[in-house]
Amino acid sequence: MPKVLVVDDSLSVRKVVQRALESKRIEVLSAASGKEAMEQIGREAPDLIVCDVIMPDMDGYQICDFVKKHPALGRIPVILISGIVNSTVLERATKVRSDDVMRKPFAADELLHRIESFLPASGRPAGTTAASGTAAPIASPAIAAPAPESPVSRPAPPAAPILQPAAAVPTAVSGEPMPDLKTLLAGVGELPGVSLTALIDREGALMEVAGGLLPEAEFAGALAACLVESTDGVGQALTQGRLQSLILEYDGGVVLLNAIGAGALLAVVLGDPAVLGKVRYHVKKALPDLVRAV
Repeated sequence: MPKVLVVDDSLSVRKVVQRALESKRIEVLSAASGKEAMEQIGREAPDLIVCDVIMPDMDGYQICDFVKKHPALGRIPVILISGIVNSTVLERATKVRSDDVMRKPFAADELLHRIESFLPASGRPAGTTAASGTAAPIASPAIAAPAPESPVSRPAPPAAPILQPAAAVPTAVSGEPMPDLKTLLAGVGELPGVSLTALIDREGALMEVAGGLLPEAEFAGALAACLVESTDGVGQALTQGRLQSLILEYDGGVVLLNAIGAGALLAVVLGDPAVLGKVRYHVKKALPDLVRAV
């Protein structure tokens, strides 16, 4: 029976994928974090990995890069899933040699079709030999922080072909309507006094934007990531937990930063400070849907 490792910090996503795969007699392993994923990969050597791009400790690109560079694991297919699939996501996925990229939310049948296209016909677990049929031992990898990108240009690794992402599916497998990220951001961005709404990941990479100009959104993303990284530590030191929101007041207006789950941030630029209360209320009301959409 083939083994598939599903890596996502969302329990609902892991459960949906697990039900879909087990119905096809595919053994499912799951991990809620990058650390858990690395432990499972080292111990189980799965036949295929489905990995979310954004997670609290390690991102899907790092996990894919580790797998593809490992001498014993490099042939394991890796499918990355992301709420946003744009040129930046596809470029990073190509750089780490991901085998495919899918946009969330997705239909279970579509994911199953993608997975089955990569699984070996024999179903023999990865890391085995035809003669023995037993898994080759693989040392569990140490978790290390990613090395910073060097400003010096260097040749990119050979790019594996990546299929075009599937079109967004408006409903989840359970039949419940799935929130649309662009619509949610537009709902905030269209409020009076709001000039820019940007959703970013914890590293400052732009995920989606509503209103404003792209350079402004990219700057807001970099600013948000920098501030949240520094102020998060203050909350931990004072035993106040993780940062939830931050209000920055300037001569020309206000910037509101709000955590969206553990992996994303919402930056809202306001030209009129008087509407701050209304915007905060709208963001808090939309928060559950934003978390689901991300």
